Parts: sequence; structure tokens; C-alpha cells
Amino acid sequence: MPIRIGIAGIAGRMGRLLAEEALAAGATLAGGTRRQAGGAAAPAPVLPDITALFAASDVVIDFTHASTAAAHAEAAAAAGKPFVLGTSGLSAEQEAAVAAAAGRTAIVYAANFAPGVNLFLAIAERMAAALPPEQYDAEIVEMHHRQKVDAPSGTAVALGRAVARGRGTTLEAAGTESGRDGHTGARQTGAIGFAALRGGQVVGEHTLLFAAGSEHIALTHRSFDRRVYATGAVRAAVWLQGRAPGLYDMKHVLGMV
Repeated sequence: MPIRIGIAGIAGRMGRLLAEEALAAGATLAGGTRRQAGGAAAPAPVLPDITALFAASDVVIDFTHASTAAAHAEAAAAAGKPFVLGTSGLSAEQEAAVAAAAGRTAIVYAANFAPGVNLFLAIAERMAAALPPEQYDAEIVEMHHRQKVDAPSGTAVALGRAVARGRGTTLEAAGTESGRDGHTGARQTGAIGFAALRGGQVVGEHTLLFAAGSEHIALTHRSFDRRVYATGAVRAAVWLQGRAPGLYDMKHVLGMV
């Protein structure tokens, strides 16, 4: 039988794309939730809450808001149903709650569901391992549409973490620099820099720059259509079927680990 996919926030921009991609993949839409009544019609039945959505679904996909991530992950664990979480901007506490829920059910949580971005992350880690922080400063520049509420983006943070891993440390230990203004002093050696740009309707652009005294190396990824995230999330939802409890990411879905 076709997999039954539920979509949190089904009436929103990403929710509608997820619904389209789920149907294109041969899945059945089990229904969805929406943050408020009224507005545009949803492409599937709207259920009263996330608990009802998990009960009706084989797997739920959620790209809604960081404030609901922990509760939705707990609902997944309580129902024993797989969960795909694509919301960015989670706090350390919220990420810990998602990881705890993954001890009881299978969860794919990723900063970005585009296959190209996940290759980007893997390459970034290898580049960082080859380019010593004493010689190569790492800077990450991202740009998104003017409605995006968190900065730096989840993908930018994931890039920073990949660079830190490649250098045998963590992002927190390496230190970060962002929002430079005025007399900030010299750049800290080994720190990872972030710059966030917002404007227009840019879907997503990320550049990782390694800058040394004698050369610069830049790696860039651009997303032109949000549908690439929806396609990846549906792929993750299908992949989750039958998986043991655990916290997975797109590297697992793509067979990169």
C-alpha cells in the first residue's frame, strides 16, 4: 500500500510543495495541520492537532516553526511514527529534545534537504581538514528572502559545524564572528565567520570562503526553487519506513555514510 504522509503546516507555501511532491512520489496524503483557521484551502484534510496527524499517518513531515519542533518530535515518539523535521533556527535545548525523541522513533533532522547542499557539507569538511586555520580564515556568507526570521541560516550553521569537524573541533570551541561593525579589532585566528544577507525572494544562497594570504578558495551553492527541499524531504520520509529509532540526517538518506 502507498505510504501515508502527513504534513504539518499543509496550507503554507512549503506545505503545498510537500503535498505536491508526496503525490508525485506515489504516496497518499493522510492530511495536515495548520497554524490558524481560515486562509487558503488545504490540499488534504486538516486534522485538529499534531497527535491526530501522527495517528492518521505513516510518517509526518514538518517545516513549520522552531517553537513547535520539540513538541512535534515528542508526539512522533509517543505515536511510534517516523518524523522528518526540516525546521531551522532550533535552540540547543530544542535540538536536545529532538535527539531525545529519536531514542524512541526514527527521525530525519536536517538543516537542508537539497542533495547538492549535503554534498557541499561533505566537501566543506574535507576542505577544512586540508586547510589549516592558522593560514586559512573560514567565512560563510548566506542570503535568503526577506521573510526569513532566523540568522544565520540553519544551512550556514551546518557549514560552520562541518568546517569545525574538519578541523577536529566544534563550532562552539572554534568560536564565531558575525555582525562586524565599528572597531572590532583583528580577526580571531581559527574563528568561523558568518554574514547573513536578507532581501527580495532569494530561495537560498550559501558561499564558503577559505581566505589565505596567497589564495582564496570559494565554494557556492544556490537554490532556485523551494521544491528541491520538498523533493528531498519526501525522499527522506520514504527512506524512514522500517528504520530503527535514531536521529538521522540527509547523509544517511543519500547513502553518504
